[in-house]
Amino acid sequence: SLKTPNNYHHFISLRKFFKKGFMNFVEDLKWRGMFHDVMPGTEEQLAKEMTAAYIGFDPTSDSLHVGSFAQIVLLKRFQMAGHKPVALVGGATGMIGDPSGKSQERNLLNEESLNKNLNGIKAQLSKFLNFDSGEPNAAVMVNNYDWMKNFSFLEFIRDVGKHIPVNYMMAKDSVKKRLEGDTGMSFTEFSYQLVQGYDFYYLWKERNCLVQMGGSDQWGNMVTGTELIRRKAGGTAFAITTQLIKKADGTKFGKTEE
Repeated sequence: SLKTPNNYHHFISLRKFFKKGFMNFVEDLKWRGMFHDVMPGTEEQLAKEMTAAYIGFDPTSDSLHVGSFAQIVLLKRFQMAGHKPVALVGGATGMIGDPSGKSQERNLLNEESLNKNLNGIKAQLSKFLNFDSGEPNAAVMVNNYDWMKNFSFLEFIRDVGKHIPVNYMMAKDSVKKRLEGDTGMSFTEFSYQLVQGYDFYYLWKERNCLVQMGGSDQWGNMVTGTELIRRKAGGTAFAITTQLIKKADGTKFGKTEE
């Protein structure tokens, strides 16, 4: 509705931004009630030029859910604002399991189940994002298994692990909450933020992807990625998070929850 002054002024400001070629993506998220946090410098980068940003989707099921839909809308709005969306399907990270926002470790999937889930997610994403427009900001889909499959354990801890201190990793909320609980945390899950951090580094280096986006529970993983880019390559990267879709009891709405 344009009846209220706030909505009218928002409409006018969006029209001005569209005329310039890029609308103010962050302000649009705030107006829609989706915004949670943004890294300093992000808005300036988005105003300067067409920018690539990615969101990761872990294939723990053959279908996405309403919590994932919020992130699909985020990529869609990003593309509508003139920028380039990158949808990362986590064929590699899906084998580990993200501890963010979870009270216990998820069951690990075999390769056959992962491939089935990957195909289902790819089919769903293609219904919302424009992959075939031929425009510079056409959406791109990538699978982190493609660059992680030949990475040996020794190479990873040498080339990635050495750049991120353990006390830095321990300070993340997703880690602290699990360590304070009864179940603890396996090394598999503890290493997740390094793997996701490397995803960001790889896309930054190979595809000039400067921004990572996602739900507010992903902030710690995102910052690890920007820190890895800074420490390993002296580069700069950015992050944007949105509000989570939550159940009535306030817990995260996700595929692995009850």
